[in-house]
Amino acid sequence: MGGRVFLITGTSSGLGEEYVKKVLSAGDKVVAASRNSSQLSFPGTTPDNYLAVDLDVTDKSSIDAAFEKALAKFGRVDVVCNNAGYGLAGEFESLSEKQIRTLMEVNFFGLMNVTRKAMEVMRSQKPSGGLIQQVTSIGGQSSVPTFSIYCASKWAVEGFTEGVQGEVKPEWGIKFTLIEPGGFRTQFAGGSITFAENKNEAYDHINVEKATKERNGTQAGDPVKGAAAFYELAVMDNPPLRCALGSDAYAMLNKKIQDYGKNVMKYEKLSLSTDVDGFKPPA
Repeated sequence: MGGRVFLITGTSSGLGEEYVKKVLSAGDKVVAASRNSSQLSFPGTTPDNYLAVDLDVTDKSSIDAAFEKALAKFGRVDVVCNNAGYGLAGEFESLSEKQIRTLMEVNFFGLMNVTRKAMEVMRSQKPSGGLIQQVTSIGGQSSVPTFSIYCASKWAVEGFTEGVQGEVKPEWGIKFTLIEPGGFRTQFAGGSITFAENKNEAYDHINVEKATKERNGTQAGDPVKGAAAFYELAVMDNPPLRCALGSDAYAMLNKKIQDYGKNVMKYEKLSLSTDVDGFKPPA
């Protein structure tokens, strides 16, 4: 059997669901992972191109079992897309520690553990190699009010992945891409988002639930086109470390770059004032 083998997490809705459809329509094979894979259903599946597996990213044994089933079925895994995750909205002082830690367990530690297993598999399979796609957010580059913790989870993934990609030997052939979507018309702003359990009364000037619900359905991004972009990145010979998706994400990223550059130059003298006298950087 030819074609790439994709393992995609968070496939029950949104970009993950559309990505599975795109992979199948392109003639590749897909392992669709979800906490309850029995509820998954996609057109065009056959015993030769599709496998549904239960995968809870917060459970290492579940991660191991999902990869074992994928390898038993298809013999290798070429692309892993870490798409599982959810949103958390609310003023920082309104969010409970439990809510914050639970989000980080899924969005960061869960992704980290899937990545660890994916790297192990891709390094040992013959021929070795593969691509790990980390679905973060433009919020992983430019944080916004009432999403501070969600954005923190995505910034964590960005920093983690940027460091790890420099650790792998070139001959292993393992590559990484951080995919940074803007707003897409998925269930993210609907059923896939959690709000603060106890509103801090000091923040009576903010109604995050109202603002989020009003935005739902008005986002710029088309999930079908987003999934097509995911796939295009997956089949590139040399995929980029980062790629923003959506006109809103593109604009936010450019503004961040411009603001960052201005700030660095504004405080150049102070930044360069702290070296030991006579210090010269290594050649």
